[in-house]
Amino acid sequence: MRSTEVADRPFPDGKFPGRDIGDRQRSLPKTSISSVARTNLVYPKMPGSGDAPLGTCIAFEKYDGTNIHWVWDATLGWYAFGTRRDRFDLDDQGIAAFNSAHPGLEECSQVFLGAFAEQLSSVLSGLEYYGSNELIVFTEFLGDHSFAGKHLSTDTKRLVIIDVQTANGFLSPAQFVQDLVNLPIARTVYRGKLTGKFADDVREGRFGVAEGVVCKGESDGKVWMAKIKTNAYMQRLKEAFADKWEDYWE
Repeated sequence: MRSTEVADRPFPDGKFPGRDIGDRQRSLPKTSISSVARTNLVYPKMPGSGDAPLGTCIAFEKYDGTNIHWVWDATLGWYAFGTRRDRFDLDDQGIAAFNSAHPGLEECSQVFLGAFAEQLSSVLSGLEYYGSNELIVFTEFLGDHSFAGKHLSTDTKRLVIIDVQTANGFLSPAQFVQDLVNLPIARTVYRGKLTGKFADDVREGRFGVAEGVVCKGESDGKVWMAKIKTNAYMQRLKEAFADKWEDYWE
C-alpha cells in the first residue's frame, strides 16, 4: 500500500504543512511501506474568545462532528484525505486503511466521492485560487445525532465545509462566504464586533447553536479564529463523561 508523503515544508504563512513537488513524484509509485502519513496538525487548535482580537468578525456555527480534510492538486485532482493528524491516499487502498484506522468514519469518503466532490470541483474551478498547486478543503463530518466525536450508524451523514486553505493560507471569512455560498458551508450566525456581550449571548444559547460558534476575522493580513461554546453543551459533556468532560471540551 502506498502513502501520501507529506513534507515538513510549511505553507508561506509558516504554520501549516504543505506537500513538496519532490514528495509528489516519490509518492506516485506504489512502493511505500505504509498507506498513511502522519502530519503536523493540519487544522489549527483554536483559542477561546478571551485570546482573540476584539475586532470585526464573522461567526459560524460550530458543528459537533469530526474534522476531515480533502486535498486537491492541479495534476492529481482530489488525491488525499484525512483527519487533523493523518493523511491517506483517496483511492481504494487508502480508503480501506483510513476505515481501519478510524472506526465510525467509514462513510465520510462515500459522502465525499458522491455528488459532493463533483459539486465542489465545479464551484472551485471558476475561482482564481483554484490554480494553486494545492488546495485543502476542511469539512465537518456528522449526522443529526453525532456527539463528542461519535457518530450513529443509523444517521444519514453529511459534510459541512468549514475552511479552504491555499498556498497563501486560509481564505478570509468574507471571501469564504462569498465564493462558496452555493455549497454546504458552515452557517453564518453573526457579523460584527467580537465583544464580551456577544460571547455571553452565545454561551447562554441565544443564537440557536448546539455546540457553539467559531469566530473568524483578519489581522495583519492573516486569518484568526476563536471558539465560543454554549453552557448547554458543557452541561451535556459533564452528564456524559463526568469528571472527564474536559477531555472533550477542546
